[in-house]
Amino acid sequence: MADGPDFRFEEAAFADGFTLVAGVDEVGRGPLAGPVTAAAVILDPARIPEGLQDSKKLSAKRREGLYAQIAAVAEVSIAHASVEEIDRLNILRASHLAMERAVAGLPRMPGFALIDGNMIPAGLTIPAQTIIKGDARSVSISAASIMAKICRDHIMWDLAQQWPGYGWETNAGYPSKSHKEALQNLGVTPHHRRSFRPVHNILYQEK
Repeated sequence: MADGPDFRFEEAAFADGFTLVAGVDEVGRGPLAGPVTAAAVILDPARIPEGLQDSKKLSAKRREGLYAQIAAVAEVSIAHASVEEIDRLNILRASHLAMERAVAGLPRMPGFALIDGNMIPAGLTIPAQTIIKGDARSVSISAASIMAKICRDHIMWDLAQQWPGYGWETNAGYPSKSHKEALQNLGVTPHHRRSFRPVHNILYQEK
């Protein structure tokens, strides 16, 4: 694992007296549609799946395989913030809300959280450390990134069946060229984020 994430940050927290450490990551800040999804994962130090990595660096097949392995050996909680919450709060606060919900939903409350990024969510009730590019540095965060991505991709695939034409089954709601063209041609769905400029501009044009 020399060139990928490792267990250093978790071991440092153990050395400080924390017995349960959760990695936390979110996915879906950039899309024009769908929820923002976060996962919190407590890995068993004796059963860490091989090949954990930033979910963006893994093939879809490898991600799916690791998703099943993580689910089998770790404590996992996945949570969301809705499109309505994203529009009401802003995407950063909604991302943090999803993270807070993911931590709160774990079977056992961890003593410490490792958070991907550079900001600790304001509503987090336990001590935490932020790690820039944490999904490529901490195995717990990398596991959380995989769980969140797979779960959100499945949500967007399901939504794509109900709202065909936007390509959500392949673009996951991100602003691909075809997705933006579909927005122009088919209009805005209830699952689009109205506070995001491309969506807002189309609604404004309609008025």
